[in-house]
Amino acid sequence: MTATTHLETDIRDALLSAVRPDQVSKETTDLKKFATDRGPVTDYQEPLAVVWAESVDDVQAVMRLATGHGVPVVPRGAGTGVSGGANATRGCVVLDLERMNRILELNPEDEVARVEPGVVNADLNKVAEPHGLMYAPDPASYKVSTIGGNVATNAGGLRCAKYGVTRDAVLGLDVVLADGELIHTGHRTFKGVAGYDLTSLFVGSEGTLGIVVGATVRLKYLPTDVRTLAVFFPDVQAAAAGVLALGAKRVQPCILELLDGPSLQELDSRNGSNLAQRGTALLLAQFDGLAAVQETDIAMEALTGLGGTVNLEDPDEAARLVELRRHSRGMEAESEVSVGEDIAVPRSQLVHYVTALQEMASRHGVGVRIIAHAGDGNLHPMFWAPELDEATDAALHAALNESMDKALELGGTITGEHGIGQYKLKWLHLEQSSSVRELQRKIKDLFDPQGILNPGKAIS
Repeated sequence: MTATTHLETDIRDALLSAVRPDQVSKETTDLKKFATDRGPVTDYQEPLAVVWAESVDDVQAVMRLATGHGVPVVPRGAGTGVSGGANATRGCVVLDLERMNRILELNPEDEVARVEPGVVNADLNKVAEPHGLMYAPDPASYKVSTIGGNVATNAGGLRCAKYGVTRDAVLGLDVVLADGELIHTGHRTFKGVAGYDLTSLFVGSEGTLGIVVGATVRLKYLPTDVRTLAVFFPDVQAAAAGVLALGAKRVQPCILELLDGPSLQELDSRNGSNLAQRGTALLLAQFDGLAAVQETDIAMEALTGLGGTVNLEDPDEAARLVELRRHSRGMEAESEVSVGEDIAVPRSQLVHYVTALQEMASRHGVGVRIIAHAGDGNLHPMFWAPELDEATDAALHAALNESMDKALELGGTITGEHGIGQYKLKWLHLEQSSSVRELQRKIKDLFDPQGILNPGKAIS
């Protein structure tokens, strides 16, 4: 028996003493299932074991064991991430938190909720709705993704144009550190500046500084009135210009989404819709609240003036269009290959960036589909080709690399909401200086001196 096999046996035996046997698996099917999330895999590894935590005590026990054995731990929610942030690393234990799924408190007077990390985003909203409240962050995966996973990546979503991203909704966190210590950060008040803002530091840290085992989140008022505009334009540049036009009128959509012509065609082919017959690009704008009618009227006038064909949709059609938009990320026909990313640029650069994406796709001989959370300049460009060969693969990745360079040139970022994970480490040095990356490594060393918390993710 090799030393590695001895270590694996010791770890598995120790896990069985830390939690119940039915909370641990070393079955091949589970090891394969929990080896990856939905992101690209740069280094496929299977974990030594999978552990399903059911309590804070379980998480503490696993982390104490991991510290004692020097074993890496990869925390995992629903596995819906698309940057490889939950991909297993060599010799690791995957710690799944989905069973920690209790809503511990919902206080309608304070407008806060306390939840365990495995609570599904949509489930929290179901509980909040009867109180006239909502949890605002709504990533496309909101029906299955967990609050813990949303916190790990600082997830955004469609409503972030008005309500912000996950960090804007998190007031406090319960976190288990690498050595098993439980700490509490933040507060349950909307204001609070005591000490450093460790809560914000943990949000978006992808499980590399500690494992979130509880979150206190701020709730927002459920809108009493919602109006939705589907505005079709002759080209995507005009649709992108519509974003600035709305800003100039000082109206605030809760949802402002952009889809170009190829994206509309792809949606039609998959869903039997007729979006591409209505225009070459779509700007989907939704207004909510007591001023929804007034803001909608202002928006209709502004977008019509840009050449848009404006349609005020009924609630059923509006809901259908929003659902189509939610499912447009990651579309892939069986006969094509594609590479895509999550990039953000200043809103003033939207028109320039979509034009640059089209130009670079044409120059590299590949196609491009552009969808965007246009309200905050967050784009998901997808380069594609009908079939894969060595030359095509090189062209796709050349276009993708160039899209990163161009975003940074325009004052943007290589990730707006999906995180760095494992996949985007290769581009991080383009955005962050060596001094900044070294400072981040020092912070990581302070929280995780053995480097066992989700190694190889988020920072380089």
